[in-house]
Amino acid sequence: MMKNKTLLITGGTGSLGKALTSHILEHFPDVRKLIIFSRDEQKQFEMAQDYPTNKYPQIRFFIGDVRDKERLVRAFKDVDYVIHAAAMKHVPIAEYNPEECLKTNIDGARNVIDACLQTNVERVVALSTDKAAAPINLYGASKLASDKLFVAANNIKGWNPIKFSVVRYGNVMGSNGSVIPFFLKKRKEGVLPITEPTMTRFNISLQGGVDMVMHALEYAWGGEIFVPKIPSYHIMDVAEAIGPECEKNIIGIRPGEKVHEEMITSSDSFYTWDLGKYYTILPSHPRWKVEEFQECFNAVKVPAGFQYNSGDNTEWETVDSLRELIKEHVDPNFEIYDTVR
Repeated sequence: MMKNKTLLITGGTGSLGKALTSHILEHFPDVRKLIIFSRDEQKQFEMAQDYPTNKYPQIRFFIGDVRDKERLVRAFKDVDYVIHAAAMKHVPIAEYNPEECLKTNIDGARNVIDACLQTNVERVVALSTDKAAAPINLYGASKLASDKLFVAANNIKGWNPIKFSVVRYGNVMGSNGSVIPFFLKKRKEGVLPITEPTMTRFNISLQGGVDMVMHALEYAWGGEIFVPKIPSYHIMDVAEAIGPECEKNIIGIRPGEKVHEEMITSSDSFYTWDLGKYYTILPSHPRWKVEEFQECFNAVKVPAGFQYNSGDNTEWETVDSLRELIKEHVDPNFEIYDTVR
């Protein structure tokens, strides 16, 4: 799939971008070129130390912003695949700076699409979020708009054989700004702030996110939104897993937060199919025959009214499983006895 291909990752210095970089260089050493596109020069400098050109001649670093379409067009020249991971993702920051969120998450998505259509890009996978399903905050609404743009891009491509698809998943364990690294830091103070004790979230590892992106890159027909089947966790179980002896202070829900997250709403059920490992929400007007898609992937239509909600999930992480996952995916030195006593 990657042999002699050039792949570009927008937001490539983020948690998922770095995980994708590691995965691609390890499993696809015959990739022609891997371009890390981001606007943070310090993060690019630091990442470049991990991938020296004498050992990784395929890798390139390209400073740029998805708000700048001309820069994207230049960066996309001779690129085969694009993974769009750049976004403003912090809910409270987006609520306080709405125009900046829209410029990056919506205008940036539109720029990526236009730049891909102007160049020879073959496949595009855009990253979404569970907050884009029935959104109540600006971040989620902006990502829903982004999802709609990428799905609809398949309708305006004309003769171009390019395929656009989307992957949507929940909290990535250990990603920058997520709750587990936050709690690991706060437990040194002996107090863990809890917004709402009944809160639940979906949980996926960085590798799980990488696997989803690679699946979409290889198998998407164009217009799908891929959703993983993943477990949920209770926020209080995360707190117990990390700091059993810490004080848990209830501070109240933050602006734009849900108690439970959704990835598939009941309204999505009419277009949702079960692929086994993943669900996929198909476009309402695909450019291909749904019957052929169903036969190719042994897809099974979900019942009308089906929804996929972190609070109603059938698979759950426990305190013990969370501790094992933290040690495996976040902090290899994690031990419970480090908790403040």
